[in-house]
Amino acid sequence: MLLLVALMPQAGAQTVIDAAGREVEIGPAQRIMTLGSDVTEIVHALGAGKRVVAVDRGSRYPAETLAKPNVGYRRALSSEGVLALAPDLIIASEDIGPPPVVEVLKTTAIPLLLVPEDNTLEGIERKIALVAGALKLEEEGKRLTQSVRDDFAAATRLTAAIPPVKRKKVVFFHGLTRLSAAGAGTAANAIITYAGGINPMSAMQGYKAASEEYLLEAAPDAILLMSDGKGGPTADHVFAIPALKPTPAAKNGALIVLDGPYMIGFGPRTAQAVRDLATALYPEVGD
Repeated sequence: MLLLVALMPQAGAQTVIDAAGREVEIGPAQRIMTLGSDVTEIVHALGAGKRVVAVDRGSRYPAETLAKPNVGYRRALSSEGVLALAPDLIIASEDIGPPPVVEVLKTTAIPLLLVPEDNTLEGIERKIALVAGALKLEEEGKRLTQSVRDDFAAATRLTAAIPPVKRKKVVFFHGLTRLSAAGAGTAANAIITYAGGINPMSAMQGYKAASEEYLLEAAPDAILLMSDGKGGPTADHVFAIPALKPTPAAKNGALIVLDGPYMIGFGPRTAQAVRDLATALYPEVGD
């Protein structure tokens, strides 16, 4: 993706090409609304956190974001709720919604900069470049990008020497009620792969309900879940589910729980999540 940043003549503003290929004119950017945990973390990592006046419900890091007004779930926005907070720039993940609200936001005088949803290291680099360019923090962006690259290299090196036959099968469930499992094209699938695991659900695309028969055949060695923020879910609860009882993961009590945005946000901290998952799967690599 080509990211174009060009100074606007006689305006003091600049035009940026966003993830949707739109030309977005950026003004002062002193009252920024960030929508998406990755976007919020990038803005703070670039040193512009004090300019953030509002966030979405999923943006919980760094800690100061918890004191900011939030506009709810980023895919269920209200145009009135967003506009009432009077941002002078909205930086948002390209998956915000619903679509009718996004179309309304595109027509207002407030610049809406859409950031690519990309579950790769290269995707994180593109996000940083776009946001840094929009905020005129290019040098900070270069330093952050190098730091992320270094962290990813160190994290992925941990499991690089593990032979394929010893790599563990990991299934990530977005929900336990329907056992909605992550397949190809998901952030969870990417994080499992970066951490040296194998996702036996990668034959399917996106999230799909996993049947008991499917899970029996998949035979996951570990189950990966997002934290509920209340100390759970627990292994006793998870492995009491009939479809999971016969799995090797249940027999070994192999449940890994990570904070959601930290694990699948694909922002500046993702390499740390890769490291955490890798060492949980293969304790020997952390020695």
